Amino acid sequence: MTPTEVGTDEVVHEPDEAFAEATNVREFMRAYGIDDYDELIQRTCHGIEGVEASGVDWFWDELVDYLGVEFYEPYEAVRDDTDGPQFSDWYPGGELNVAHNVLDRHAALDSPARNSVACIWEGEPGDERHVTYHDLHRQANRVANYLESVGIETGDTVGLYMAMVPEVISILYGCFKVGAIAVPIFSGFGVDATATRIDDSECSVLFTGDGFHRRGGEVTLKDTADEAIAQAGHVEHTVVYDRFGTRDGADGNGVDVPWDGDRDEWWVDAVEPQSSAYDTKSLPSNQESMLLYSSGTTGTPKGIVHTHAGVQLQCAKELYFGFDHKPEDRFFWVSDIGWMMGPWTLIGNHTFGGTIVMYEGAPDHPGPDRFWDVIERHGITAFGISPTAIRALRKHGDAHVHEHDLSSLRLLGSTGEPWDPESWLWFYENVGGGECPIINISGGTEICGCFLMPMPDQPLKPCTLGGPGLGMDVDVVDVEGNSIADSHERGYLVARDSCPSMTRSLWSGDERYLREYWSTFRDPPLWNHGDWAQKDEDGFWFLHGRADDALNVAGRKIGPAEIEGVLIDHDAVNQAAAVGVPDETTGTAVVAYVVLEDGVDPSEDLRGELTTLVGAEHGKPFRPREILFVEEFPKTQSGKIIRRAISAVHEGEDPGDLSSMENPEALESLKDAR
Repeated sequence: MTPTEVGTDEVVHEPDEAFAEATNVREFMRAYGIDDYDELIQRTCHGIEGVEASGVDWFWDELVDYLGVEFYEPYEAVRDDTDGPQFSDWYPGGELNVAHNVLDRHAALDSPARNSVACIWEGEPGDERHVTYHDLHRQANRVANYLESVGIETGDTVGLYMAMVPEVISILYGCFKVGAIAVPIFSGFGVDATATRIDDSECSVLFTGDGFHRRGGEVTLKDTADEAIAQAGHVEHTVVYDRFGTRDGADGNGVDVPWDGDRDEWWVDAVEPQSSAYDTKSLPSNQESMLLYSSGTTGTPKGIVHTHAGVQLQCAKELYFGFDHKPEDRFFWVSDIGWMMGPWTLIGNHTFGGTIVMYEGAPDHPGPDRFWDVIERHGITAFGISPTAIRALRKHGDAHVHEHDLSSLRLLGSTGEPWDPESWLWFYENVGGGECPIINISGGTEICGCFLMPMPDQPLKPCTLGGPGLGMDVDVVDVEGNSIADSHERGYLVARDSCPSMTRSLWSGDERYLREYWSTFRDPPLWNHGDWAQKDEDGFWFLHGRADDALNVAGRKIGPAEIEGVLIDHDAVNQAAAVGVPDETTGTAVVAYVVLEDGVDPSEDLRGELTTLVGAEHGKPFRPREILFVEEFPKTQSGKIIRRAISAVHEGEDPGDLSSMENPEALESLKDAR
């Protein structure tokens, strides 16, 4: 089966009926007398006349007991939306703590999960650790006691500029325990991006490390942290985790750690001596839990404010239903703690006493089969990764995958950007063996979860996102805010209602929050997520890229992902990025940048083939005015191609905030494109 035969119009995955009947979502449907998927979405997202006015209220109320989420004090109402969906107060009057639900109750003396493995960690060099809930509980308590010893109280911010080592989990949960607001900062950020987040959050404590392993080398963190602190200020205490064995001086590889004796302490000196007992605080439902940063197209990154109740319920819901959490699962999502998917993975799985797998290094070290080897050795059952990463791994061929036994996998996951059919099918057939559903999800840092998410008992077309997430009242609208979902047109993905995990404004205040998300559609108020979406005739939802990336050529709009999908279908092309540039005749013209497969050389003949291919698929106006060949694209660490940076380089303009870029050198290669 090839993408040209299938495209995105034909159902490829039909779940085995025994598998479907055993899913958690089917169990939920049986419990509430829900007959089919359409009724499930109606009941949980919209409501049923004569039964409940709001499906959103009903679902998020029922979910608390259904998933066994424990509150210290019961809430008085599921929400108070007196001030509109923009400022909904969820579970008012209630008190809880994420740390209790994800850790304390599982580590209790009478808990069967006490000695279960909470985290299987693997370093890039091959070192390995298994951390139980009992171990993690004691460590998180030490972190909590350390934080209080240096004056951290409820509502104070604490930075995490850490490599992916198990200690990041205990730091996150230790912050939750004392009521501190955790501020995860991506470990790949440079000085400016790190300083911006420290300065905005004003954290007085920063956890960092000497560094981490990446592609056989050592990447240092402490020097970057020191420069960021010097630039931003605020930090009074720095706790340094010793990954390289540098506590007693330079290690065998000559890594030296800069040190401020008045501010810096090693982890083993600051945290390890603390008491392993701590009484987790009971906190209001709307108490801030995390401050996650999301880059904007212009200006400073947005500080997304999450609450204890919000992230607890959303992450747990998505792991339980969308990823069909089972007690025996081992869950591996390729992410950093500094991205939303890091905390999402931890909170969602640990709510149910599950096991997550954490990997430190590069996906292709020491060879391109590293992930397939990790899946086989650890018996991973659910594996999540970005489409861009799959396209890069696909370049190495099928043999590296087929050398490994991946039969432990039950589900695959993806997020970050639209798929192309060829890569989706490669992932489905080669990694998933043509049996595992791809739970392709889309939402964002702003909701610490998903607006769109297929259920594991559903059939799937290539690249689809299934439909609305449970309890998420989403729609597709035109420029005037009219629903066009059922007319199958492309439009703006919006939310007609809030959900518990929707950001409580922005850290910088309400003005930017309302402008960013609620200013496009005001009557009624709709959350504009910024994605271009479509629901097809069979009820499958698709994304076509960011709405602000849409190409308006001669008055007709098309998503860049659609142009890119055609280009990637060509055997010579591995990756593609389409951007719009000013054109005197059509208003906007398409320019396509292409990364070729290994062993393929750029040529005028190939350029002509690709141009013709796009024209044949989408029409003459959308044929690229230019096709330029490059070695790599500028990308975020979560795998997203930064199209606005590509467009800006082409036009010689300022690309805006690039703090999340993994490979700044790619901008120079764009200038040399030919």
